[in-house]
Amino acid sequence: MKIYTKTGDKGTTALFGGTRVPKDHIRIESYGTVDELNSYIGLIRDQEINEHYKKILIEIQDRLFTVGAILATPPEKEVKKNGELRLKNLGITESDIELLENEIDSMEEALPPMTHFVLPGGHTTVSYCHIARCVCRRAERMAVHLDHNEPVPEIVIMYLNRLSDYLFVLARKLSNDLNAKEVKWIPRK
Repeated sequence: MKIYTKTGDKGTTALFGGTRVPKDHIRIESYGTVDELNSYIGLIRDQEINEHYKKILIEIQDRLFTVGAILATPPEKEVKKNGELRLKNLGITESDIELLENEIDSMEEALPPMTHFVLPGGHTTVSYCHIARCVCRRAERMAVHLDHNEPVPEIVIMYLNRLSDYLFVLARKLSNDLNAKEVKWIPRK
């Protein structure tokens, strides 16, 4: 299979099910942003961090492929002509969200309470977490925007929302683990 097909040379691409849309369509922006997020999470996973975090990040990357597949499938193409679901055995479940919530709770138990805002930074790995968090928030906004035009499963938006929370707490936890210097945000008076 060749990597180049030339089918997108005129600025269109195919969704799951074959529908062709412009490459700047909100559906493409949505799953493209999820793909960007997945790449940043891979970058975090490649850092010198605890193996448990790496295991969770791999699980998240797997779930993001599912989110991307869901976003790449227009509602009218969810069921194939033979009556089968196009994304059979793929989906985001409550247990995926619960995993993130349990991880957040576990990390927060080991951290002092937040008493101030901190500026992103202090260590390269922590900065990667903050970049991923920002990209995750953008992916969430894109999915919400898409949902205004075509239905997006609510659980997909919930997953992205919880994932951005996870990435924020992971940044705090790694900052603590790596003895990174946190810089407090001090509003001007």
